Amino acid sequence: MARILPDSPPQLIPKEVLRVFRALKALPDTYFVWHHLAPWQVDMPDFLMLTETGQALLVKVSLATEEKTRTAAQMLLLGDAKEPLGIKENTLLQNFLHELQMPNNQNIETLVIFPNIQDKQVQASRLKRATSEAHWAGKELLQSEVGWEAYFPDVPVDTIWLEKLRQKFTPEVVVPADMTVRPTVDRRREAGLTDYLLDYDQERAVKYEIDLPLDDQPLSSNMRLNIINGVAGSGKTLILLYRLRLLYHLYPDKRFLVLTHNRPISHALQGNFSRLTGRDENTIEWRTFNGWCYHHWMKSPKWIKPLSLSARETLVEEVWRKHLQNSNISRKMFQSELDWFKDQLPMTRREYLAVDRRGRGFGLSEKIRQMMFDSMVGYQNQLKSRGMLDWGDIPRLLWKSTEDGSHQLPLYDFILVDEAQFFAPIWMRLLQKALVPRSGHLFMVADPTQGFLGRGASWRSLGLDVRGHTHRLRKSYRTTREIMQFATLLYRLRLEDEKDEDILAPDILNMPNGVFPELLPLTSPQDEVARVANEVHDLVKKGLPKKHILLLHTDGKGVQYLVQAIEDRLGKGSAIDPKDTFPGDYVRVTTLNAGAGLESQIVFLVGLKSLFEEEQSLRLSDDERETLIRDNTRKLYMAVTRAGQRLVLTYSGELPEVLRNAFGSQIA
Repeated sequence: MARILPDSPPQLIPKEVLRVFRALKALPDTYFVWHHLAPWQVDMPDFLMLTETGQALLVKVSLATEEKTRTAAQMLLLGDAKEPLGIKENTLLQNFLHELQMPNNQNIETLVIFPNIQDKQVQASRLKRATSEAHWAGKELLQSEVGWEAYFPDVPVDTIWLEKLRQKFTPEVVVPADMTVRPTVDRRREAGLTDYLLDYDQERAVKYEIDLPLDDQPLSSNMRLNIINGVAGSGKTLILLYRLRLLYHLYPDKRFLVLTHNRPISHALQGNFSRLTGRDENTIEWRTFNGWCYHHWMKSPKWIKPLSLSARETLVEEVWRKHLQNSNISRKMFQSELDWFKDQLPMTRREYLAVDRRGRGFGLSEKIRQMMFDSMVGYQNQLKSRGMLDWGDIPRLLWKSTEDGSHQLPLYDFILVDEAQFFAPIWMRLLQKALVPRSGHLFMVADPTQGFLGRGASWRSLGLDVRGHTHRLRKSYRTTREIMQFATLLYRLRLEDEKDEDILAPDILNMPNGVFPELLPLTSPQDEVARVANEVHDLVKKGLPKKHILLLHTDGKGVQYLVQAIEDRLGKGSAIDPKDTFPGDYVRVTTLNAGAGLESQIVFLVGLKSLFEEEQSLRLSDDERETLIRDNTRKLYMAVTRAGQRLVLTYSGELPEVLRNAFGSQIA
């Protein structure tokens, strides 16, 4: 079977094009076939066919009937053919090739196929084929796997020109240069190729099951589900944006929701989508999950601004001292369990005592579970008595209101989720409720080495049957071999007992080479901020655009200090936390937690000392320390792989052994 994209045809294409699609799909797997999809690009060839050795054939399908053939033949005899058969299709193909401006040594053949007409009638309707004109073929060609090879040129097309051909034929998968941080290859630059293409696996993920069922053909299950699991830099977010653009053009009257877990990514998604389409699509709803809850909150109870992090920690401390201080459960363990409990669907005491807690990092006996449940009830009672909520209560209240029928969530035809590994189980269940029943489409992209997927949870635990609905992407395009190898080494050094199947290992064979990450040892946090600000100043003064620099700090105060230090050197507005605004030409400075999903040519990781010192606290139990190291390692892996071409780590004070081992001889 030929490798064809999309794998299934759009339902609304003409029946003649559908017949050709099915015939092409039945060809041997030595053929690669693309069906033209971009709705914003009209009057195009219908198919691009490539052999495994690179010969190219463009195919246009004629909708002409036999009656049209008889008329054309009569007009030829009379010399009065005002609309000769196949001329319109032939002109379209010639114009396509002319706009490509292919060199003479790069030959691409063209073919017009007539699914409604026998070949002898087709040929009788044509006086003579000029060398530059398309081949013609009747419907018999669709009934055989042989014969197609006769229409291909003898010589393959050079890979660079194949890419130019693909960029024109499949504009829906062209990646503008300013939307990727991958290094430029000299040969591409010499050929004038600045933009890129999604690779075959990425494109397949974009176009997989893009059809909505017709109104009278509901899905057999309650929704359509597609999940992309990919390594850092594999283009997951691009896939989401490109799929959104394609679906939006195919179904402009449908309702779309795009969700992620933090504001910097939401802003970046919306900005990049506007860049792709050239306009703002006001009918697409862009939200963080919490922002979506706020926007669609029910009338009663009224929205109460949840507790700040510091106020919540104070209350957690108070409840822990009252209920658990004399147990082997630390305050951090109680807060972690409370967060996990609120992320699940509401549970009774009996359900909590029986629930599977694998991946939590610490075990609880039945007696301790009873105490833990009492403590969580005590915490909720304290919130209620003070008229307060925390962020974990928001989805639980929404869930309760939808279950008892007092509130109806808005319904969407398409929900697309970026960084889905950070979405809590109850969040996912709410999204399923917000899909149009029996026809809605949930599309998610995730990195399984991060978030809940990295803590022993699974899609199945969220009520999602992912069998046959998951694509895996192992090739990273964002970064260099040196940066990816460093990220993997640091991960392995810190989590030596981690099983190989617990992470999605990247394929580094074809990654571009670059410089090894750099480590700047410094004496104090103040020196650290000053040095990074000076480094940024020097890069900008040498001509590097500010938007190509990303600074990730381990805490919010550090972000503020860095922004101020850079503004002191480069001026007001030269550095901004991206969660506060949309993409622009400024140095992005944000926290490590908010950095997931962002990327940049140059990345600085700052304030790592506090992260390592936290892991060595004497107040941590062994289980807590193990959990913290695991979670921090996943954060570090995420942060390191944000870098496209250069990575700089800073550390104030004596270097931890793991960093010495990771950098080895690179340390001065």
